[in-house]
Amino acid sequence: MDKLKKVFSGSEANNADTSDAESGGIISQFVDTSTLSWSTRVKGFVICFVAGVVCSMLGCAFFWLKHGIVIFCIFYTLGNIVALMSTCFLMGPMRQLKNMFAKTRMVATVVMLLSILLTIVAAILDWKALVLLFCIIEFLAMTWYSISYIPYARDACIKWFESCLG
Repeated sequence: MDKLKKVFSGSEANNADTSDAESGGIISQFVDTSTLSWSTRVKGFVICFVAGVVCSMLGCAFFWLKHGIVIFCIFYTLGNIVALMSTCFLMGPMRQLKNMFAKTRMVATVVMLLSILLTIVAAILDWKALVLLFCIIEFLAMTWYSISYIPYARDACIKWFESCLG
């Protein structure tokens, strides 16, 4: 648990010559001076993540109702945003934004945010097929974004798909 705490608080140094305080910078100092304890942060993360997943599932249930496309769009999009922002409890909002737009996650983040916007537009225009397509794209982009935090997970996924196709 301490290792996980160090990773999310930014206190693990990338360079052996720098100290913990210098490597984390202002984000590390903010995390250290925050009023939330580590256990409270983890609880906040779990609660927000579960709430986001529940909202997304509720949205999926509303999709199949006769006029539920707008309600689906609201719940599904809100659920994904809440689940994504749950990591702010672990890292803090500024570090989360910095990580989202890092070089390795830039494409996945832009595709994810664009698909959220296009899902809302398609739902307002009542285009069910496009809503479904954009939700699938949003899910895939969110998955690709999420596995970028796991070392070598993207490479493993690519190799797995290559082995399935060839």
